[in-house]
Amino acid sequence: MTLNPEHLTSHYHETGTLAPATVKAFRKLILAHHRTNPRPMPWRETRDPYRILVSEIMLQQTQVERVKAKYAEFLASFPTLADLAAAPLPSVLQVWQGLGYNRRALALKRCAEEIVDHFAGRFPTAIEELEALPGIGPYTARAVATFAFGAAEPFIETNIRTVFIHFFFHNRDQVGDREIMPLVAATLDRADPRTWYYGLMDYGVLLKQNHPNPGRRSAHHTRQSKFEGSNRQLRSRMLREVMEQPGITAGKLAELLGAEPEAVKRNLEAMEREGFLYKQGKGMGIKG
Repeated sequence: MTLNPEHLTSHYHETGTLAPATVKAFRKLILAHHRTNPRPMPWRETRDPYRILVSEIMLQQTQVERVKAKYAEFLASFPTLADLAAAPLPSVLQVWQGLGYNRRALALKRCAEEIVDHFAGRFPTAIEELEALPGIGPYTARAVATFAFGAAEPFIETNIRTVFIHFFFHNRDQVGDREIMPLVAATLDRADPRTWYYGLMDYGVLLKQNHPNPGRRSAHHTRQSKFEGSNRQLRSRMLREVMEQPGITAGKLAELLGAEPEAVKRNLEAMEREGFLYKQGKGMGIKG
């Protein structure tokens, strides 16, 4: 059976259902590509929920190749959940340098602390418990549950979204995840969801290489703003200087970085609220 996106789109939107033969052919196509074109990644070789959580947090808005090197370094520094929970925050942020989005490192450390303090170090398996952890949203909770514990739960990320838009929303723009989710559920290989989702993600990468990215037709697609000259870059530079010079003042930071004093003051206040910084004398230091 040939999977023609135009025909699939027309049939699905006319009937509102997928024929069993269509589901079978769709799975066969995705899994055949996955078997013949595997994408080796260290986090795919483990079922340790801690290691999978680390990879999922790192992969948010960060290129895979950058994550591979940092993933190994991070786990060498904090090999277990307990190690991360017990580590000083400055040490965690130091290892995280280069990935950006330092709030993810803070959320990951808080997750570890929460599991150690409230679950006696036992990694929660229920999606509701995973979603309640700091910084963990619906996707990350379901990804960890699937890849670590074999849960068969529908979820969407960028490459999965790309596959379904390509096949079932031909020439449609502004496709919402609510429209995609029933298709994810209907095609889910419940016998082996882990392999199935890896296959979907790999096929999504293939589509992006061979077609104008179908994911751009998603209602949720946004272009990432440039890092150079952004407030994200300023925050990153400020955090690095505070790590290197604990107690540095707002005025000295502004002078050192050539930044607007008001922008430095505003970001210091925000990072204090978020749990990164605390007042140290007349300046600021890294918490923990």
